[in-house]
Amino acid sequence: MNEYVWPAGSEVPAPNLVRESWEATVAALPAEARITGEVIGRQRFGVFIRIDGVANAIALAEITAMPHRMDLPALGSFVSGQVLGHAAHIHQVKVRLDEWLAADK
Repeated sequence: MNEYVWPAGSEVPAPNLVRESWEATVAALPAEARITGEVIGRQRFGVFIRIDGVANAIALAEITAMPHRMDLPALGSFVSGQVLGHAAHIHQVKVRLDEWLAADK
C-alpha cells in the first residue's frame, strides 16, 4: 500500500455536505479551538483529519506547521490539535497537531 492516500471511503463526508456545513463548521471551530480526530488521508504536504463531534468537517494539518525532525501521523491514527484558521475556498479547517507543538518545546 502506498503511504500517501487521498481521503476516501464511507468515513469521508461527501463534498456537497462539507460545503453545506461550512458555516456551522466555522462557528463550531473558531481559531484556537481544540480538536481531536482520525487521520483519514495522507499526502506529502500533510494529513487530512475527520474531526470528532463536528459533522462533515475535515481538517488539514500541513507540514508547514510540522517540526523538521517529525514524521506525519499514520493513516488511521487518532490525533489532537488546535485550530489555526480556516480555508474557506476549499472548506478545510487548518490545524496544528499537539505532537508537533510538544516537539517545538
